[in-house]
Amino acid sequence: MNEPLVRTQATNDVRTAILEAAERLFAARGFGAVALREIAREAKVNVGSVTYHFGHKLGLLEAIYARHTRPMNARRLELLGEARRIEDPDLRLMAILRAYLLPAFASQDDLSGSGVRFTRLRAVLSAEGDPGAREIIASAFDATTRQFIDAFAGCLPGASREDIVWRSQFLLGSLYYTLINPERIQRLSDGAIDPFDQEKAIGHIVGATFASLKSLAHPPANQ
Repeated sequence: MNEPLVRTQATNDVRTAILEAAERLFAARGFGAVALREIAREAKVNVGSVTYHFGHKLGLLEAIYARHTRPMNARRLELLGEARRIEDPDLRLMAILRAYLLPAFASQDDLSGSGVRFTRLRAVLSAEGDPGAREIIASAFDATTRQFIDAFAGCLPGASREDIVWRSQFLLGSLYYTLINPERIQRLSDGAIDPFDQEKAIGHIVGATFASLKSLAHPPANQ
């Protein structure tokens, strides 16, 4: 067997074990409360392996984000490009909303089911407010999000960018809560709603956000 190939595979296995362990712990307890030694223990490696591969805790968090967000953002932008080619502004707006939502739901099946865990991690970090983590989040999402805000604006004549940014933030909140706490809607509906019906969930978020965004539009009086 090729020894360099074996070493590469072993290195990848260690990196993956560390990433998985860190993600589990960060999602459960937050970024600030977890020490490198706990991550090493969870991953069944020594602390030196963690620092060798990732340098420090923020380096580890950055790698977790890159692992999830690069494919998610690439798919979002691919779908956004398709949506922008739709001429009817209402249909285009609905397609843009779906372009934003679909990759987040699809990611629930990625990386051995860790999509829900990553969404929970994102929510925890947003609440925690660590400055270094905020920079990582901004780097991972802001450029893509700005493209979606621009696309929303193109469908909403007369709407202010400030209002669109607010409604976009509400869209993100809807996405977070739908993904991390699906059982609540099942409980409140007395079991009538299947909380894991992704297409129905996406449809409801699209419908609610579409109505919210459309209320901002003010077409010229002569139209």
